[in-house]
Amino acid sequence: MLIKPKMLKAGDKVATISLSWGGAGEPELKWRYEQGIERLRTVFHLEVVSMPNSLKGSDFLYDNPKARAEDLMDAFKDPSIKGIISNIGGSDSIRLLPYIDFDVIRDNPKIFIGYSDSTITHLFCHKAGISSFYGPSILVDFAENMEMHEYTVEALKKALFANDAIGEVKPATEWTSERVEWIIENKNRQRKMNPNKGYELLQGTGVVQGRLIGGCIEVLEFVKGTSLWPNESYWEDSILFFETSEDTPEPGLIEYWLRNYGSQGILQKAKGIVFGKPLQEKYYEEYKESIVKIMKELDLTSLPILYNLNFGHAEPKFVLPYGAMAEINCGNATFSILESGVE
Repeated sequence: MLIKPKMLKAGDKVATISLSWGGAGEPELKWRYEQGIERLRTVFHLEVVSMPNSLKGSDFLYDNPKARAEDLMDAFKDPSIKGIISNIGGSDSIRLLPYIDFDVIRDNPKIFIGYSDSTITHLFCHKAGISSFYGPSILVDFAENMEMHEYTVEALKKALFANDAIGEVKPATEWTSERVEWIIENKNRQRKMNPNKGYELLQGTGVVQGRLIGGCIEVLEFVKGTSLWPNESYWEDSILFFETSEDTPEPGLIEYWLRNYGSQGILQKAKGIVFGKPLQEKYYEEYKESIVKIMKELDLTSLPILYNLNFGHAEPKFVLPYGAMAEINCGNATFSILESGVE
């Protein structure tokens, strides 16, 4: 069982942090970062601090993974900081691994939230024995043009600001992956929304429950074979969650990766899988075909799989607490989180 962090409340101090790409510190994106942290203040009534290295720019942070790790360690050590929010993902936070003190994380449980390459930091937390939250980042979700999506706001409040069971996570009514360039001239340009078709049951029957573990499926590939990879027993009775990045990997790669999970015995131990909506719904049908194909290869055609959930690289998104008990109901194609994410 992972330790749950304390819930946030109005007036709490949270830290923003750049553990991957350093775009939040680029002068041309200053407006975007400031827009994101202003939402933390006005929508969630939080005090915000920037970790010392987080705004030093992408070149500095690329060259100094140790500085990024120091920010993370300092944020956990600081008792005045109640939550840590990723500015944005990237592709190389696995480089922080040699500089992580897992005792610091274990001894100072608090909220960490982010997605994409933040999968690595979630696994830092997991190795230390604390739960973290796969969800929004500053530059993308909090800084959304015009205003935050209400679906995302409500998901954050349920996951981070309340210690009740999160309950059924319903599909968003609409979604977007429209790419609107992050320039200040576009600040007031709202992205085009599309009707959402809801969740799709790819296979399975009945109701299953399991503890959540997963992340961005490409980033998880960085971790296999390292000390971060969860031990064999941890996957037992899990509900896996996977989503693809803005790189929109070809369906054949999804097949390769799922075969690997099968060869490790992970899929055989899982109670079910949920897949996030692909960016721009690219390869939407092809991914479904690839998933079902691999399950047939592995003789896992009865494993419940729910597809097109609102987490990952499309907006809006809900929040997944690592280690929380979740449920897939195949009869009505619903997904629920059966406990709180926080204490």
